[in-house]
Amino acid sequence: MSKLSNLSAGAVPEEVVRAALRASRVRGVPVADVPLLAVAEEAGISRSTLMRRLGGTRRALDEAVRAAGVDPGGQKPVRQRAVEAAAALISEQGLASATLERVAAGAQCSVHSLYAAFGGRDGLLHAVYERYSPILDVEAVLAGPHHDLADTVREIYRLLVGSLSREPRVLPAMIADALSRPGDPMVQSVYQQFFPRMLSGIGQWLTDEIAVGRIRDLPLLLLTQQLAGPVFSHFLMRPAASRVPGVDLPTAEEAVEVFAQTFLRAVAVLPPADRT
Repeated sequence: MSKLSNLSAGAVPEEVVRAALRASRVRGVPVADVPLLAVAEEAGISRSTLMRRLGGTRRALDEAVRAAGVDPGGQKPVRQRAVEAAAALISEQGLASATLERVAAGAQCSVHSLYAAFGGRDGLLHAVYERYSPILDVEAVLAGPHHDLADTVREIYRLLVGSLSREPRVLPAMIADALSRPGDPMVQSVYQQFFPRMLSGIGQWLTDEIAVGRIRDLPLLLLTQQLAGPVFSHFLMRPAASRVPGVDLPTAEEAVEVFAQTFLRAVAVLPPADRT
């Protein structure tokens, strides 16, 4: 193998990488789909000169672009790969396992790329939580019309159940870390970012329901715990309970209906015609 063909990604001139990225943006295609002639023209050099600077192989350019934090094509974007890699680590081994080094290895990117995409570990963990928690979907439900209290409660429960049940089990792992290490700075970082947001959204909805007389005027924190606590308890323990001989678990939808009816009996205000 020639000396040129051994050229590392780090030895590809920066102006060549920038030219490839410009050509990619102009054409609206990944770098890997940009012809080398177009890259050469963007860099103001001949194709043969470009090939010499790449060591005779297109792969050197792709590796250099990837090292700069941009997916050249053929893979998911760095941000998506990193979020998925971090989610898998958290699900299997908890929050502490999601170091930037381990996430970079799982995502097949550099630590520098993670800093470029997320600004650091906190940003990465926030992105993971936003994707794998129900926060965005719950916010969307509560932002829309919700005239029927029972239907809204059921929809919130279904969203919670989905996040608690699907793989990778990010939300259960984060809850476990919060319960076992509540003072851990990493746990605090995630929860201080998102739990006030979740409580604010649900709290405003509950406040509105109190104002129109559909829910009893109780402390918001207790109402929120009454709403979510039973569902969290059941579906966090459900995987283990399913392996216990003689335990007959209801379906997820049956559980949702039972918890919804129980919550409504506890906090809903009956219409005057239904009062005895």
